[in-house]
Amino acid sequence: MHGHGNDLISAHSTSQARVTARGARRREAREALERLQFVSEATFAEGAGERPRAEEPDPLRTCFERDRDRIVHSTAFRRLAGKTQVVVYPTDHQRTRLTHALEVAQAAVAMARGIGVNVTLADAIALGHDCGHGPGGHASEDAFDQFIDGGYDHGPWGADVVLAELNLTVQTLDGIRNHSWSRPAPATVEGEIVSWADRIAYCAHDLEDAVHAGIVEVSELPEIVREVAGTSRRQQLATFINAVIDATSLHGCVGMDATTAEALGELRRFNYERIYTRPESLAQSHTVVRVLTDLVGYYLDNPDALPGEYLHDDLVRGAVAYVGGMTDRFAFEQAKILLGWDPKRLPRGIGRGA
Repeated sequence: MHGHGNDLISAHSTSQARVTARGARRREAREALERLQFVSEATFAEGAGERPRAEEPDPLRTCFERDRDRIVHSTAFRRLAGKTQVVVYPTDHQRTRLTHALEVAQAAVAMARGIGVNVTLADAIALGHDCGHGPGGHASEDAFDQFIDGGYDHGPWGADVVLAELNLTVQTLDGIRNHSWSRPAPATVEGEIVSWADRIAYCAHDLEDAVHAGIVEVSELPEIVREVAGTSRRQQLATFINAVIDATSLHGCVGMDATTAEALGELRRFNYERIYTRPESLAQSHTVVRVLTDLVGYYLDNPDALPGEYLHDDLVRGAVAYVGGMTDRFAFEQAKILLGWDPKRLPRGIGRGA
């Protein structure tokens, strides 16, 4: 129960792993290593670390490592496991919003390493980029638009509302806030890398999920996609990630060569036409919008039903924040309990009924 040894306790009785006894590698030393490892245009932890609320630096971790740790341990990040990526109630082999975030982080880290910029910052932005999504996928944005002045956008909402309590650095928040291509460009190279990583990851893995679910076949892919990037998720990720590394290293601007970018664009168009906007997906989205709209309305009419941390001067904002933080399952359960929704009217997801 307590490990092995006397003065020093080890996990295993047969432990043989050894390091030379020395002082811990402190934050300052590790920040100095970044200067040797990264290209000059990278975002360095030394001199960064500005947060909405001032904090003392950590003795061991860089500011971006603290950001990453805070995101991974946050409630908002954990809840991504119960939120829709493409389909409500995914099967064991379909992506959730959490697995999507992990795959975006993998792509972003690979590109950051290849380009020579701050891997940890790219990782932190990628892991946190979708924490502003509500239940039911992008349909939640349509539902919440009507309640929020200027509309509901999951990037700014994630940075400025959902993750605000984590007191993340301005660089991480900027990357999360502006990762969508419709937003202003992120202020850092790492943030722009995540913008590409997000699109690359969801284009490839949403296609793979749809193929496994029998919605589309790889033989139906546009010719340029098959010729340039192949038909498997592995081929596509390698092609698109390497293209960003090569083009950025050659031109000095985060991007992709025109031919590969056209293939990525055609893959995305194919996904929209055959997966995201298919009749079943649209029906699912319409139901999600109705459920979330009704739930926000319920809490506006019954503010005493809101948890205390969501009760403040702006009741609408509090109600949207609470409903937006729900997982798919909890939101639909609340619809049944509070609103009397017939379970047969609620989405079941691909492979679980209509």
